[in-house]
Amino acid sequence: MIAAMERLRPFRRLVLATLLVAWLAACAAAGPITSQPIEGPVRLGEIASVDGPKVRPDRVIEDSRCPAGVQCVVAGRLIVRATVLGGGWSKQIDLTLGVPVPVADGQLTLLAATAPPADSATASTSDMRFTFRFQGGR
Repeated sequence: MIAAMERLRPFRRLVLATLLVAWLAACAAAGPITSQPIEGPVRLGEIASVDGPKVRPDRVIEDSRCPAGVQCVVAGRLIVRATVLGGGWSKQIDLTLGVPVPVADGQLTLLAATAPPADSATASTSDMRFTFRFQGGR
């Protein structure tokens, strides 16, 4: 019996090492969650809790909207790249202001975005706040 256990010793280490690697890989695949979900407008990098998945705006792809107090011929648009987090999944999508996008079992919409102050020399996209709405599910 002892001789049989001695022969299995290298396999025990292999099994333990394999389990450790699988566990670490699962942690890395989930991605870092750096903040608790917030209900309401969020900044870039913060996680919004909508009625279903969670949404983290990662960066502004395009913001060609007219500044406040200026009359423009073309309205422009806002596109935000966001990570949508579900039960055990995550997906990066580009959201255009006011345009619903199919996500999971519903529709996700970038509902509103505050613009940085037009007169501020230090204004940046990090000053913006984003509001999302999820419809569907249940």
